[in-house]
Amino acid sequence: QVELVESGGGAVRAGESLRLSCAASGVIVGIHFMAWHRQAPGKERELVASISSGGATNYGDSVKGRFTISGDTAKSTVSLQMNSLKVEDTAVYYCYIYSWNHGREYWGKGTPVTVSS
Repeated sequence: QVELVESGGGAVRAGESLRLSCAASGVIVGIHFMAWHRQAPGKERELVASISSGGATNYGDSVKGRFTISGDTAKSTVSLQMNSLKVEDTAVYYCYIYSWNHGREYWGKGTPVTVSS
């Protein structure tokens, strides 16, 4: 059973940066796209950014221009560079990978990000 493991979360002040990383415990075949989601306290989980196997990226409106997603399908890794962090970015961030292979979805257990003013 392949698992996703996130790292890089932590506590920072508004305006600072963090880089989240996610790595699979094994090889995931047929990756279609990778993404980061987040869930703030009392809110639903939302898509932050995604990247396709072809390199096309998509960002949530609230993070455009501040966050950058990158990924390596061969290594089954995905990262999220977060700049100019805001208090409202506080959430648990989850790594996600979707594979064409039987339509399998993989979720990480989440890494917390706390931004203080």
